[in-house]
Amino acid sequence: MSSYGYFPEEYTELETAKIVVLPVPYDETSTWGKGADKGPEALFDASRVMELYDIETDSEVYRQGIYTAPPVTEKRTPEGMTDAVQKASAQYLDKNKFLVTVGGEHSVTVGVVRAHAAKYKNLSVLQFDAHSDLRDVYRGSNYNHACVMARVREVCPVYVQVGIRSQDKSELKYVHPDRIFYAKYIYDRKDWMQKAVDQLTDNVYITIDLDAFDPGYLPSTGTPEPGGMNWNQIFELLAMVVEQKNVVGFDVVELCPRDCDRASNFLAAKLIYKLLSYRFKKS
Repeated sequence: MSSYGYFPEEYTELETAKIVVLPVPYDETSTWGKGADKGPEALFDASRVMELYDIETDSEVYRQGIYTAPPVTEKRTPEGMTDAVQKASAQYLDKNKFLVTVGGEHSVTVGVVRAHAAKYKNLSVLQFDAHSDLRDVYRGSNYNHACVMARVREVCPVYVQVGIRSQDKSELKYVHPDRIFYAKYIYDRKDWMQKAVDQLTDNVYITIDLDAFDPGYLPSTGTPEPGGMNWNQIFELLAMVVEQKNVVGFDVVELCPRDCDRASNFLAAKLIYKLLSYRFKKS
């Protein structure tokens, strides 16, 4: 597997890098479009043509050092994959690295959130997603990608959900009305953003399922849903969160690359670089 970005070699060493990118090419429980295990490689390939200067923040975040870790390849069981991701994540958090995890399907988030919750007290999770993912079990597994937020709430009871537009009726009992922002009611408004930020605790982990984006912006995902969010809307909220909270890590998941669409791969790659630019400009 290649590495994230095309940076001068002196900025890619583990010992000196402040940022670690951890790929998890896992796709064993997704239920429709398969191929998320190819997501990290496609994203890394696209990242190599990014411009490294961010206009908005007037910064070059790669100078913080960005190390690409060996991938987590455990896939015998979802539980085993989760344990392996948690162990790998804890290894880098113990070195005080800022961790960015690249899926893979959304179930990879569980292990990395558990690792962050062990390190950071009073942690909350901000979820961008088309699906609420609150089922306790789906198709016989508690670790299906449709159950990711059910497992997250076990270690982080405070979670804010943004962009949701698809859920099962059985999930409603787990929905907190003040912490869920359905796509239909926020698409042409901004007054909800501060309300969302206010629901988060001081330490925030961000999980970004790429199907939060409208398929017109990012079609290459396993379960695309119409009526999604756009780039500027998502980054307007992310800027507020970074400014007002301590963002301790994030993941980008569910890229399902297709040969006819390289724009989705590039969007996912730039999403990571842009959010890192926000996060480290604040530092």
